[in-house]
Amino acid sequence: MSAIQIAENGTNHKFTVKPKRKRFQFIRSHWDLYLIMLPGILYFVIYKYVPMWGAVIAFQDYNVFKGIWGSEWVGLAHFKAMFLNEDFYKIFRNTLLISIYKLLWGFPGPIILAIMLNEVRNMLYKRSIQTLVYLPHFLSWIILGGILVNVLSPSSGIVNKLLEALGVEPIFFLTSTEWFRTVIVASDIWKEVGWGAIVYLAALAGIDPQLYEAAIMDGANKWKQIIHITLPSLMGVIVTLFLLRLGHVLDVGFEQIFVLYNSLVYEVGDVIETYVYRVGIQQAKFSFTTAVGLFKAVIGLILVSLVNKGAKKLGQEGIW
Repeated sequence: MSAIQIAENGTNHKFTVKPKRKRFQFIRSHWDLYLIMLPGILYFVIYKYVPMWGAVIAFQDYNVFKGIWGSEWVGLAHFKAMFLNEDFYKIFRNTLLISIYKLLWGFPGPIILAIMLNEVRNMLYKRSIQTLVYLPHFLSWIILGGILVNVLSPSSGIVNKLLEALGVEPIFFLTSTEWFRTVIVASDIWKEVGWGAIVYLAALAGIDPQLYEAAIMDGANKWKQIIHITLPSLMGVIVTLFLLRLGHVLDVGFEQIFVLYNSLVYEVGDVIETYVYRVGIQQAKFSFTTAVGLFKAVIGLILVSLVNKGAKKLGQEGIW
């Protein structure tokens, strides 16, 4: 509780402000909205924040029978072992390369698709295309992996049949170290490009049509309208989504890699997530792989913080 005095016509008026009481009254008057928020809050608390406590085993020689409280503390020993492990640099390089390829080729995809769909005037055609490009997002990688295995099969796959018709030798896409990353990046774009375009389509719907009308009056063609009106209007959304994407720059996608890769492409396809599964779960090296996962999370946090700061310097809002 705080007291405030206001001088008016030589008379002091004193009144008290009760911020806590007002806050409680606000929450009480909007209890239904807070009730709707509760499942989402509980989800993040239970599945995102509570498991963070388990990260302490990265600093222990964790024993499943002794538990967290009974396991011996070893400090930074697992981090030292991680940096001295030759396999770690190989999987870190694979993770970084695949993630960068996905960012370079996959991030602009939804923007381009949204702009193209926004220009379609035939609503039946537009909705048909939207349905087709959205559909893969709702299919699991187990299903899509089976489709890719059949489509890319060197003996019966439609892709290699077309290559044979053109006089090209069949390519073993999923067992080739030269082609495996290309398949990973291309299939990820195919699966997510339609879903990612939804946000941009919503942003495009909010652009004032008078801006385009004024541009047409000034003689601007479609390309100039996109460059000078559409893209600048989308810049805030693009920066925000780019920042969020950077936070997962080392999250390549465990399910996709696990379904498609094999021992022949470990050299180029083994990433942090699959390495953590093989070493941490199958070999029971829980503390070591927790240290690897914690390192990945710290890198993501640093990247997001740096790019968010840079975005603010360029005049964008950022995410905090």
